[in-house]
Amino acid sequence: MLDRNFNSTLIRMTKHTQLSRLGLFDARVPRYTSYPTSPHFSNDVGASEFVDWTKSISEGSEISLYLHVPFCRHLCWFCACRTQGTQSVEPVRAYLETLIAEIKLLKKILPRDISLSRLHWGGGTPTLLAPDMMTELAEAVFDVAPMAKDGEFSVEIDPNEIDQERVHALADAGMNRASIGVQDFDPEIQKVIGRIQSYEVTKEAADMLRAQGIKSLNADILYGLPFQTNEKITQSVEKLLELKPDRVALYGYAHVPWMAKRQQLIPAEALPEPTDRLTLFETARDIFIAHEYAEIGIDHFALETDGLATSQKAGKLRRNFQGYTDDNSVALIGLGASSISRFPQGFAQHASATSAYTKHVRNGEFATHRGHKFSSEDRLRARMIEALMCDFKINTAEMMERFDVSRDTIEAMYQVAADDFEGIPVITDEGFSVPAEIAPLMRMIARSFDAYDLSKAGHSSAV
Repeated sequence: MLDRNFNSTLIRMTKHTQLSRLGLFDARVPRYTSYPTSPHFSNDVGASEFVDWTKSISEGSEISLYLHVPFCRHLCWFCACRTQGTQSVEPVRAYLETLIAEIKLLKKILPRDISLSRLHWGGGTPTLLAPDMMTELAEAVFDVAPMAKDGEFSVEIDPNEIDQERVHALADAGMNRASIGVQDFDPEIQKVIGRIQSYEVTKEAADMLRAQGIKSLNADILYGLPFQTNEKITQSVEKLLELKPDRVALYGYAHVPWMAKRQQLIPAEALPEPTDRLTLFETARDIFIAHEYAEIGIDHFALETDGLATSQKAGKLRRNFQGYTDDNSVALIGLGASSISRFPQGFAQHASATSAYTKHVRNGEFATHRGHKFSSEDRLRARMIEALMCDFKINTAEMMERFDVSRDTIEAMYQVAADDFEGIPVITDEGFSVPAEIAPLMRMIARSFDAYDLSKAGHSSAV
């Protein structure tokens, strides 16, 4: 056992040395859940584009629908999402009225016979909604479009804000996938990130969901948190596995206090160094793999029966604002304050402030205030980056067929990326590929295919 541990440590040290030489521990790069990334959105896209792009969806299509609920009972200090705190249900109920009004606006412009391949309620804390409010919201959605066959209706669940009545209401509405945020189970870490959530409370929520027939369970856990150690993350992952999640997102904590002011409450001196962050990730990763979870992309894990695993095997894995997805719908429409839509023509984002969003909707208009119109080059580079992030490879024939681009042009782009990383990426007649052992560099390699100025925003650590 000692020799095996020593060899494993030696291999890891050698790998870290190579990654360090290639700049992993110093780089700050986008997460590439979109291309171009949101800092490059502009005011060239507004409500008229949102309406036109929605109307252009083909009749009978399947789409995704995302509803944003920006309220939380308590604001977690680690979170960089668009949220606001409330101790009263009244602001939530008023917001719900506006959201339903926007859903009715959507009904007026959505083409015929549309169905939902995915419906997701995110936030914020959607489970702040009272049971009757959940029912009302679901009925408003399904008055616009039904779920498609094999469609997924998922909701972000805060274990501190869920009970039998809410679970029952969600199950009755058709929710068939739940997503629970865990972050870390260590009490010291929870206190310093402003998220108190015991294992017992989390397990009770998971048990309630399973008892109501919710078959699919997602979970999020973070590495790179203050005071986090290998021992602590091991204990948290092992506790999480007791809940038997079907799918896990292992995200790196992004410390961006210049963007999320509440993160100033987190002691920066307690954050692990970049090399330690990678070790934390690898420790958690090894445990998931040992428990027979398939590794999905750079930071997700799933049981072999989960849709992410089957999509990855079939070469159909995709990436969107929620991370990895098995959804292949023609468009993702986002409703609610700060929500982002993705159409074939481009991205469209609603006003972030709840007050501004509400004002627009009550005036009978959508609150879109920024976005990005795709150029032909955007579409090419977006697909190349997505293929890298999902499959660690780019297929030249696919790019030439889909985007009417020459082999010489594509291979010139490959060569730039290969030169940036000492020729480690492999270029063949079939395409461009990256060895799995340097997967931690994937976001940096994707950056080589990014034509935009990355100095426009401060991005998170590459590891």
